[in-house]
Amino acid sequence: MLTRYVPPVRFLVFLRGVTACLAGLLLFAASPLRAQMFEPTLTVGAGVQASYDHTEPDAGKSDDQFALNHLRLYFSGDITKNISAMVNTEYNTGSNDIGVLDAVGMFHTSLMFNVWFGRFLPPSDRANLYGPFYANEWAVYTDGIQDGYPFISQGRDNGIMYWGDFKAGPAKIKVSAGAFDGGSATGNSSVLWAGRVQLDFWDPENGYYLNGTYYGDKNLLAIGGATEVQGYRTATTVDFLMEKKVMNGGAFTIESEYSRYNRLGGYNGDYGKSEGGYGLVSFLFPKAIGIGKPQILGKYAMAEFTDGIGSPGSNPSYRQQTTEADLGYIIKQFDARFYAFGKVTSFNHVQTNFWDAGLGLQLQISKQILGMK
Repeated sequence: MLTRYVPPVRFLVFLRGVTACLAGLLLFAASPLRAQMFEPTLTVGAGVQASYDHTEPDAGKSDDQFALNHLRLYFSGDITKNISAMVNTEYNTGSNDIGVLDAVGMFHTSLMFNVWFGRFLPPSDRANLYGPFYANEWAVYTDGIQDGYPFISQGRDNGIMYWGDFKAGPAKIKVSAGAFDGGSATGNSSVLWAGRVQLDFWDPENGYYLNGTYYGDKNLLAIGGATEVQGYRTATTVDFLMEKKVMNGGAFTIESEYSRYNRLGGYNGDYGKSEGGYGLVSFLFPKAIGIGKPQILGKYAMAEFTDGIGSPGSNPSYRQQTTEADLGYIIKQFDARFYAFGKVTSFNHVQTNFWDAGLGLQLQISKQILGMK
């Protein structure tokens, strides 16, 4: 016959005490964890650009086109206090498909230390870092100068990057540097190195992305330089932006850039080198007319294309000059604006002169749907 073992009473008392202590420790440990738990956030949004454009060449037929220039869906959020993610999509007008624009994991401990990994805009010129939705002009990326850096799609490439914002005396310094996939951007499997340094002397521009204007929200004086290198090939730009608040609600803006693409990037693959510059001036009127404020803008650009690739004489050097004038109606800054634009593009050789004019509409919306109290 088996008998059940009964522990001594003192052991049972000891075991009960240990159990109570463990339970107390668990409750003590759980309470600060609950207090420190991070609530993830999720912000969703969308952006649309649509236009009508009439193009008139010096030779040949004119063209009238209604276009959906861009359709983007935005998703971003904080996973933990120091880890975030961003996924954005872009509509392809040619295939009628929606593809990946950005897909990036972001690790950050402060404004001075940020690491991004995935697909995003590499360190480059201001024009690439503001993109079509945050540019001041409508006919962006048509001058042979802005954002001629190599890319997979819409200025993006796959890679890893560090960036940080610092304060140094009267200036604020923004630094970024990274390594990117050369094969997908240029067809050369060597690593594509990229870096940018920017100085802000008046108000700071916090964060990695930039604007072409702040519509009078900032007094800005900024100069930046960027370069990308792959072997002996380089792409280098220097950009400048000054914006001053005027007349209690208006803004006066000057933007300029110099670029030099030396067998890396550029607007025309038949030429090994191109360089040039542009100047842009705009004025946002302080007084609203109806639901928005009018803005006038003018821009002049000149780019030289040299070192033609191919048999001697097959691609002679040429010069491109671009003059643009915009009349904007700014309803809610970058979330709602309307443009009437005109642009003259002329060449001294090789290509045919043309002018185009039209109307453009931009709308954006975003909302935080998780993480709200």
